[in-house]
Parts: sequence; C-alpha cells; structure tokens
Amino acid sequence: MGLRFILLVLLSIALMVLDYREHYLTPVRNLLTGIVAPIQYAVNVPIQFINDTSSHLSSRQTLLSENTTLRANQLLMEAKLQKLIALENENTQLRALLTSSTRSDNEHITVAQLLAVSTDPLMSEVVLDKGQNDEVYVGQPVLDASGIMGQIAQVGPFTSRVLLLSDPRSAIPVQAVRNGIRGIVLGKGALGNLALTDIPITVDIRVGDILVSSGLGGHYPEGYPVGVVSRVRHDQGGQFAAIEVIPSAQLDRNQPVLLIWPTNKNLSIDAPAIQSEHKALIKPHHADERKE
Repeated sequence: MGLRFILLVLLSIALMVLDYREHYLTPVRNLLTGIVAPIQYAVNVPIQFINDTSSHLSSRQTLLSENTTLRANQLLMEAKLQKLIALENENTQLRALLTSSTRSDNEHITVAQLLAVSTDPLMSEVVLDKGQNDEVYVGQPVLDASGIMGQIAQVGPFTSRVLLLSDPRSAIPVQAVRNGIRGIVLGKGALGNLALTDIPITVDIRVGDILVSSGLGGHYPEGYPVGVVSRVRHDQGGQFAAIEVIPSAQLDRNQPVLLIWPTNKNLSIDAPAIQSEHKALIKPHHADERKE
C-alpha cells in the first residue's frame, strides 16, 4: 500500500513536469474539459435558478416597499393639499367677514369659531369658542359674512351659546330695503325658513324684497342683512299676509362668525326680554289662524 502510494506520487510529479515543460497533456486536458463541461452546466443550472429567483424576489420586495412609500407620500401630499384648500377657504371667509364688518366704524368686532351645534330638533343653537373671558355678553349680535345669524343667549367662562334667527324663540325687527316697510321676522324652527309676521295684506311686500335689521327695539344694530322674501300668500278673509323669508346668513354652515360690540349702549339686550316680546307678537298671529 505504501509502495503504491509512492509510485502514484512520483507518476504525478512526472506528469506535471512533462505538462509544464513540453505540454504533452494539453490535448488530454481539453478532452476531459469537454467531457466535464455538460456536467458543470447541469450542476450550475439549479444554482443559477436559485440566484435569479432570489434576485427577482428581492427586486419585487424593493418595488413593493418603494410603492408603499410612494403611496404614503401621495396620501400625505393629498392631506396637505386638503389642508391648504381648507385654509384658503377659511381665508376667503375671513376676508368676507372683514368686508361685512365695515358697515359701521362705531362697532368693535372679533372673529369666533363654532364648536358645537344643538342636537335638540326644537332649538336652533350653536356654541362659540368665546365667552366671558372675551367680554362676550348675553344679547350680543352674531353675524357671518352674509348677514345676521342671531344673538348670544348664554355665556360661560370660555364658550357662549347663540340663539339663531331660525329658533322659534327668536324675533328681529326688520325693514324692506325697497320701500322701508317695517315688520318682525320670527324663527320657524327650520334653518332655511323664517316668517315675516303681522304685515297687512294691503302692504306692498314682494318676493325678492331684501330685509335688513331696522335697529328698533335696541336688539340688533341697524342695516345688516336678515333675509330675502321667498313667498307671499294672501289668504281670503285674513287680515295679514303669510310671508316666508330665506335667511341671508348661512345658518347651516360651520364657519367663522363675527361678534359685535356696538358703541351704542342702547343695543344691549337680554334673552328674557326677547322671549317675552316674541310671545306678545305670536298671540295675535295664532288668533288669526284659528279664525280662518
């Protein structure tokens, strides 16, 4: 066994020397390489398949990750765009508020935001983010960019509650811009519907007449839009016309509003006085309806 090993070693050394010096074994090596090449290719196929599959999976994972990142960035940009649109709309509303506030230089104003809306179907009230700490008082007029919304009915330290014009307890003296005819607009409980009451059927009131606050009674400042006459009905045998009014203010919108501090002290009011005046106005009106 040991002799055979020594002979094989010597033979290997001799072959290496001959191949290095004379290149006698080159044809044999080429022949063996040709025979072994298919085996090498066959062995390499699964390895290459595994490498290619791993590369494709890695590329797919990378694409999925990049796609997820791009979608997240897109959503973020869309959210920022919506915020910019909201800020632009709010800026437009604020400019409209400031424009509407220039009717009188004798009034101090501030902007407030709506915090909540009353869920009671029989009450039309909203809550503002201003209260006693901001010198808000009961009876203070509240406007939006289009007209009078209502007045402060209750004040807390940091918030206040607004009685909207559409509330059945609300009443506001108005006059028609076209001919100066005066009347009282009452709330009917629906945000988009008011009533001009106690107007005789002989009085010239038409659909489309603009009604503004008259300033009478010391409840609201003079000259602010209240609503537009949308319907005039003359019932046979009745003394008063049934007149419906669409409010100028957007009572159903969540938007900035204006609080006004009139310099005229006669414009200070309280909720009980308005409620008593409202009841006094409603009684004869209901009496007419019963007669009909």
